[in-house]
Amino acid sequence: MTSEKWINFQILQDFLGLEPYFLLGALSFATWAFYKLFLKDLSEERHKNLGNHFANLIRHFVILSLLLGAYLLLFETVSGLSSWARILPYLALLTFIWGGIVFVKTCRTLVLQYLFMGSSRSGVPLILVNIFTILLSILILFWSISQIFNIQLGPLLATSAAFSVILGLALQDTLGNLFAGISLQIDRCYEIGDWLEILNGSQKITGQVLEITWRSTILRGLSDEMITLPNRAMAQAQLSNFSHPDYPVMRSQVFRIQLSSDPKVAIQALEIAASQIFDIRGIPAPFAYVNEINENWIQVKLIYYIENLGAQFVIGDKILRLGLEALEKHGVHVAKQRFEVEWYETGSRAQISPPHSP
Repeated sequence: MTSEKWINFQILQDFLGLEPYFLLGALSFATWAFYKLFLKDLSEERHKNLGNHFANLIRHFVILSLLLGAYLLLFETVSGLSSWARILPYLALLTFIWGGIVFVKTCRTLVLQYLFMGSSRSGVPLILVNIFTILLSILILFWSISQIFNIQLGPLLATSAAFSVILGLALQDTLGNLFAGISLQIDRCYEIGDWLEILNGSQKITGQVLEITWRSTILRGLSDEMITLPNRAMAQAQLSNFSHPDYPVMRSQVFRIQLSSDPKVAIQALEIAASQIFDIRGIPAPFAYVNEINENWIQVKLIYYIENLGAQFVIGDKILRLGLEALEKHGVHVAKQRFEVEWYETGSRAQISPPHSP
């Protein structure tokens, strides 16, 4: 057959049998069993994500089954002189390619599940899954070209060394972002869902990690704006992670009360008010103390701890409203600034005295 001049049909025959087909099916079933046994406690969103992967995998496996069935039927029925025999190598090649796609998708889903199991709190960065998929696809592609099409890639790669250098220089920034993203994931500086404060020179950015791609890290800011930062910039910046489970975010609020008020009553009232807010952690408990006294007021500072940095403004509003209500309830009044104007007879000039609290 003419097609056999450039397609190694014998290699394809070794892979297009029932045994490789059942082995691939067993691998797909093992991937599904891994999901059912070890990933029961995932969130609804992650179950939906993995469900979409399995649905896609099943569709490709059904197409593979149809192609393999057509190939085996045609292989058993046609003779060497039949015109149908000419399309047999092409059908075998298409079946082999589709089997490679199913194999790559199965391995990708298995790696995705493994990363989900090791990251119960956050999502899985696509950069790791995509790099694995690309490397596996390249290996299968190179093997197929050398074995099925009888093309020796060694001399071709040797003659393209200069081109590779030029291409590497042209993609310097892209490759820098890629390897920076890989190093950040290996070091596990942050995960999807973490709140970060990025300090790069005089620029400070605060946001929640939504996705980590091969080129950049995507954040959601405090005002729900989308922020895209190159991975190289993330690797060179000073990062503060506010989502560590053992280190909650500490925030504070200052209350200034009149000099005639009892600071002990104010401290107790503020601590009780803060402990009643659901978004504030009970351990460590909120506490208040006097941190300043001057001729105008007594300043009481309330310290409290929260889990979600993005909710700090909403929680701060609750602290202010409930704190003021608690102070008024216990007869503690907020200090008010007043200006007194004193007139002097000489020169008809007014003098303003410093502010003070009554």
